[in-house]
Amino acid sequence: MAARDRYETVRQWIEAREAAFLAAQACLSQTSRGRPRAEPQCPLRTVFQRDRDRIVHSKAFRRLKHKTQVFLAPTGDHYRTRLTHTLEVSQIARTMGRALALNEDLIEAIALGHDLGHTAFGHGGERVLNEIHPGGFFHNEQSLRVVDRLERNGRGLNLTEEVRDGIVKHSKGRYRPILAAPEQRSITLEGQVVRIADIVAYLNHDLDDAIRAELLAPDDVPGNIRKGVGGSHGERIHRLVEDTVMTSLEAGLSEILLSPAMLELVDLLRAFLFERVYTCPEIRREFDRAHKIIADLYQVLMDDDDLFVREVGALPELEGRTDRVCDHIAGMTDRYALDLYQRLFLPRPWLKR
Repeated sequence: MAARDRYETVRQWIEAREAAFLAAQACLSQTSRGRPRAEPQCPLRTVFQRDRDRIVHSKAFRRLKHKTQVFLAPTGDHYRTRLTHTLEVSQIARTMGRALALNEDLIEAIALGHDLGHTAFGHGGERVLNEIHPGGFFHNEQSLRVVDRLERNGRGLNLTEEVRDGIVKHSKGRYRPILAAPEQRSITLEGQVVRIADIVAYLNHDLDDAIRAELLAPDDVPGNIRKGVGGSHGERIHRLVEDTVMTSLEAGLSEILLSPAMLELVDLLRAFLFERVYTCPEIRREFDRAHKIIADLYQVLMDDDDLFVREVGALPELEGRTDRVCDHIAGMTDRYALDLYQRLFLPRPWLKR
């Protein structure tokens, strides 16, 4: 490797280091497909480093700390939020990426941005907006809308094509979540890593949180899952990460994969969590209440012009109102949605003496 002073900028030295040390299948910063709007290069940072920094400094990223993962507006200090989930995904994905000699900066940017469009009250809030908003609502598409259209007062973050692609293609359905159809698969291996890291993270921390909430006991997890995936949080993550790395290497890094045996166990674990946690009566009861909050806020913002102006801004053309209301509600944190609902719909003490 040539000395750093042989390059005009630090960025060029970093790009040369990527080309020398990353796998042939890795996405190099210097070969990025570029941004929607061309920009001068930074002398210090690669394009993917700049994307990561823009995401971390965004308002949408800061709001993740007060958005639900599974348990609504948790008061306990140790329950996951959407922000801690995002950080865990980033850590797991970077571990995979380093072992596979992929571009960690690209991985980190995708991981940190993948849930920026998630609603208050987790997937419960997403389901409500999907039901009531014309055209539906999907958090991965909203995450892309956040970085493309909503941040920086409508200018967006102008991220690279590779990061935008990884963000919108990180999501998955309930069944066989990893075996995405080719058109749903990220164009980069780094994006595929984040997709699997997301699954590894939430399966393990949702199980951990459910045990903390005493919805489950450790021994409730079926024996074949405990034996095949692991009996502790750390053991499960290690085995899933190791399996992904080794299976992907054995496949010649043509794509990011879990072994068939581990994939079957992942499906069983997801089915177990859906049955015992995500759809259990306690969780469903709280999400039913959240459904009413989101639906009522949506409707009142559609009907009340004065409220719309105070909350959202200037009145748009009629056809644009639904999207702006959806954007506003999707951006709310749990506590903001609860506070606004209380101010609008619940009686307040009479203060006049």
